[in-house]
Amino acid sequence: MLDVRRLHLLRELDRRGTIAAVAEALSFTASAVSQQLSVLEREAGVPLLERSGRRVVLTPAGRTLVTHADAVLERLERAVSELAGAREGLGGPLRIGTFPSGGPAIVPAALAELALRHPALEPMVREIDSARVSDGLRAGELDVALVHDYDFVPASPDTTVDQVPLLEEPVYLATGAAAGPAAPGGTLADLLGPWATSPWITAREGTTGHAMAVRACQAAGFQPRIRHQVNDFRTVLALAAIGQGAGFVPEMATAHAPDGVVLTRLPLFRRSKVAFRAGGGTHPAIAAFVAAARTAVGARSGDVLSGA
Repeated sequence: MLDVRRLHLLRELDRRGTIAAVAEALSFTASAVSQQLSVLEREAGVPLLERSGRRVVLTPAGRTLVTHADAVLERLERAVSELAGAREGLGGPLRIGTFPSGGPAIVPAALAELALRHPALEPMVREIDSARVSDGLRAGELDVALVHDYDFVPASPDTTVDQVPLLEEPVYLATGAAAGPAAPGGTLADLLGPWATSPWITAREGTTGHAMAVRACQAAGFQPRIRHQVNDFRTVLALAAIGQGAGFVPEMATAHAPDGVVLTRLPLFRRSKVAFRAGGGTHPAIAAFVAAARTAVGARSGDVLSGA
């Protein structure tokens, strides 16, 4: 009989690439992870890993087993959700991940809704970049999370995570008033082209926001000359207002734009979603958070998307 916990380790190795990364994510020692994977190989009766120096890669049999592990762990998540639904009332901790701009814009209103409807829940919020959410969910560090993707940076397919849509919003070009307003409408090249030689303000390298900014500029025909890298859209707006460069901000972040900043709507969009472990969508606490987040977004903009 294959051990589910060891299947989880094999799946994490497939996703994270190294035994050291698996050990760090799951708070094990590397030797303990290696030992458990060796036991799993004996249980399976076939080689699952190929070792070459310090590197470990999965064999074809190992990759096949990961596919089955995904299905098994999703089924277990569904079972946990059904058992939770059989209990009366919602209570206990709910670990919530959020991207930075989702913190002030969505999370407080969603938590207020949760507190009103499910006062025994104990939400615990952690700021995290969308690119790291899947790892956090699989490792059990998060139960549910707000995530987003942009045009030019679509979300990577991930069979271990389910998502439901929350909000689609346009992205704006933020520039200083001294440069004058951009011409309305037009293609991305028309709108960004005049800023090709200007300095740019982007999110930090390695984030989805940074990748979107670089790829959008490249699509407009130039490589951005990045001067500032900040993740806080309020800072992006403030820097743009004083002429420190051009930047991208989603509509949600423009509500309190400072004086001196010019905002030009672009043919780009950011899509926000709620993510959770595959099979966990029917868990009462996760379903409650999804409903609260949709209520919060609806009260803010009326642009909630339908769908499941």
